Amino acid sequence: MTQIGNGNARHRVSLPDGTEITLAWAAKTDTGLRREVNEDSFLAQAPIFAVADGMGGHAAGDFASAAVVTRLAEHGGKPVIGTADIDASLDRAVQDMSRGAGVTDEGSGTTVTGIALGVISDEPAWIIYNIGDSRVYRLVGGVLEQLTTDHSIVQELVDAGQITKEEADTHPHSNVITRAVGFHEAPIPDYRAIAIEPGMRLLVCSDGLTKELTSYGIRHFLVANERAEKAAEQLIDAALGNGGRDNITVVVVDVLSVVRPPAGERSEGGETARA
Repeated sequence: MTQIGNGNARHRVSLPDGTEITLAWAAKTDTGLRREVNEDSFLAQAPIFAVADGMGGHAAGDFASAAVVTRLAEHGGKPVIGTADIDASLDRAVQDMSRGAGVTDEGSGTTVTGIALGVISDEPAWIIYNIGDSRVYRLVGGVLEQLTTDHSIVQELVDAGQITKEEADTHPHSNVITRAVGFHEAPIPDYRAIAIEPGMRLLVCSDGLTKELTSYGIRHFLVANERAEKAAEQLIDAALGNGGRDNITVVVVDVLSVVRPPAGERSEGGETARA
C-alpha cells in the first residue's frame, strides 16, 4: 500500500489561460476487516488524483498499485496534464512491474481510476480515466452520477441485458475484471472529459467501497458532510460497518471556486490535452 499526497483544505491552481481554480481534497484507505494486506494505493496531489487496486497476490498486487501511483505522481505540481502524459506513465508502470519482486509467473496487475486537471479545446476540464472496476463519481446539486464504466464480466452482462444492476452486486463473478494495468498487456484506459464547475464534488474509490455501499449510501455521506475529510472518513467507516470485505480507498475532491480571467485577457497557447 502506497499513499502519495494527503488532505488539503485549500489549494489554488493557476491554469495556462489564467483561470484560477481552488480545490480541497482528502484521501483515506483501510485494509478492511477480512484482508491481511492492503493492496490499494492512492495519489492525491494536484493536478492528478488516482486510486489503484492491486491484484496478483500480496506482494505482486501491492507492487503493481504502487508502481502506477508512483509513475502518475511524477506529474505532481504541474498546472495541467493530458491523456498522453497518463498513457506514458501507465506504460512505464507496466515496465516497472515486470521487474518487481514477488511477481508471479502470471504477472501482477492493478486497476486504476482517477481525475486530472487538463485543457480541452482551450477550456479547463477534468480528465476522467479508468481501467478496471474502481470508480469515479460526480456530485453536483445533490445529484450523484457514476462517471466511469466498470471493465468487468458483470458489467458486460448488465450491458447485454442478461442481469440487472442489482443482480450484479451479488453475482459470483463480481470480482472478475476484463481490463487491468499489468499482466504483460498494454494498458488501455477509457477517457472522458467534463467541465470544471464550482461546487462540484468528485469521488474516486476502489471497489472495496462500492461492494459495501449502494449509490444511495455513497450520495448520503457525500451530501451530509461539507468537508472533504469528514466525507472520506464517514465513507470508510460505513463500508467497514457493512462488512469491510475488501481494502477500501477513497479520494474526495471539491471544487471550491473557478475564477476565469476577464474577456480579452486569457492567455493562449497553453497545453491542450487530447480527448
